Amino acid sequence: MQDVVTRIREYHPELTAIRRDIHAHPELGLEERRTAALVAAKLREWGVEVADGVGVTGVVGTVRGTRPGQRAIGLRADMDALAIHEETGLPHASTTPGVMHACGHDGHTTMLLGAARYLAENRDFAGTVHLIFQPAEEGRGGAKAMIADGLFDRFPCDAVYGLHNSPGMPVGRFGTRHGAMMAAADSWYVTFRGTGGHGGSTPHLATDATVVLGHFLLALQTIVPRNVAASEMAVVSVGHVAGGSPISPNVMPAEIAVAGTARSYAPAVRDLLERRLGELAAAMAAAQGCTAEFRYHRGVPAVINADEQVGVELAAAASLVGEAQVDPDVRPSTGGEDFSEMMNRVPGAFMRIGNGVGPDGRFHGLHTPLYDFNDEILPLGAAYWVSLVRQELGLGQQG
Repeated sequence: MQDVVTRIREYHPELTAIRRDIHAHPELGLEERRTAALVAAKLREWGVEVADGVGVTGVVGTVRGTRPGQRAIGLRADMDALAIHEETGLPHASTTPGVMHACGHDGHTTMLLGAARYLAENRDFAGTVHLIFQPAEEGRGGAKAMIADGLFDRFPCDAVYGLHNSPGMPVGRFGTRHGAMMAAADSWYVTFRGTGGHGGSTPHLATDATVVLGHFLLALQTIVPRNVAASEMAVVSVGHVAGGSPISPNVMPAEIAVAGTARSYAPAVRDLLERRLGELAAAMAAAQGCTAEFRYHRGVPAVINADEQVGVELAAAASLVGEAQVDPDVRPSTGGEDFSEMMNRVPGAFMRIGNGVGPDGRFHGLHTPLYDFNDEILPLGAAYWVSLVRQELGLGQQG
């Protein structure tokens, strides 16, 4: 793979400029018009077939090999930014107030562009590569939007692969795992209703939703340790509580809302979390003469890597950096990733690439205002994609 790395390093200055340009002009999910236009323009400049507007703002580039072969694979990168105010102070910092690339999607997009250029110049492989530039990974349903727009009907794939940077993982390291790698990410909402009342003079005449809330907050903490087997994984957390008014503390609210998140790997555990949250909300409300309105929203499913595709990933990374630099059993995350929507339709696997760590062991995490993608890894990430094509479709040895 050193011939590939050497060639892609020649693109490094241009790739860095592209990445920083995207970083300086972040766009939220399904609003990535500038980013999508830049991606499409670069692909066309390098002679790649382009379909844009897939799933609103998604772009798909297609590179066909010159050798006979019917197999097709998809390589996916996400393009959207987050609603976070950037505090890096870098020359290429966000120019859009309140929006920044705090998860490295600018780098993901650029690494796949680097691979696209190399593959367009070196088509000595058997089959087809679809380069999937996805919008709206950060909770706005970009993967679903592309699939609903016929992604895999228009661009059939036998396998699909994803790549994400990991702050705190050293540069030159890769990591994946068989089976569950990221969690199903769901949201739940409860509204408790009572009569409300005067908290000073007649609290005994009220049905008190605040008491229900208190019991419910304690009860939900029992779900994971007392309903989920210790060998399984689950998380239930509260993220929002609202009720009453701080300027009327003597008024007992007639309605209180509480909401949170639930994470799991196994479908049976996901079902259990939904059921128990609803049961506890209803039971706690009934005990105090109140009512509960419960809603559970299933977000992205868990990322479950397919064994065959993990094997391809491991071989691709090892051929690039050596087996010692590839972790085949990286710790699973309870974060969510909508690449799972694609993997539920086509066998696939997800890989992590090290974004680096400082000499003192410090680094800025994802989704924080001081995070920035490490431009040093752009050629490595692009070369990983090329190595994966070599594993899947027998890319030739030319450089």
